[in-house]
Amino acid sequence: MTISMHSACAPIFAKTLGNMLLWLEAAKKHAETKKFDTAVYLGLRLAPDMLPFSRQIQICSDAAKGCVGRLAGQELPRWDDNEATLDELIVRIRKTIDYVQSIPASAVEGSEERAIEIPRRNGEPLKFRGEDYLRHYALPNFFFHATTTYALLRHAGVDLGKADFLGRP
Repeated sequence: MTISMHSACAPIFAKTLGNMLLWLEAAKKHAETKKFDTAVYLGLRLAPDMLPFSRQIQICSDAAKGCVGRLAGQELPRWDDNEATLDELIVRIRKTIDYVQSIPASAVEGSEERAIEIPRRNGEPLKFRGEDYLRHYALPNFFFHATTTYALLRHAGVDLGKADFLGRP
């Protein structure tokens, strides 16, 4: 039996985004316990040349909604990247989960050969077949930014572990 395109992305995005909500709630509790403003998290970076914490979550959100929307052949929703608080990032993640779950499996099925183009600021767009886009670009990109979000919170002292990243089976 083969895995469907929908089951290879939508539930995975929704689950990991749901896990991220738990990480942010843990971060809020950590800040409360240590008596600092949660705004401190927003600018966290592991290196000076990397994007800050808030951008990691925004890119995760864009990767999930972009993947499912493109595979479904739908116009992607455009959201301003203007979240300025942890609570606003939580709202964005919830909105992303709602969008991902709103796309019916039937709209994604059969997208293995769909032509996918990812615009780039400079140069030609990246071009993929649907299956290659999912396996070799969308999922790795999503998990890169999810992992970076997790690592930034761990680095900041938030009590998270591997089980928090993976979530419940």
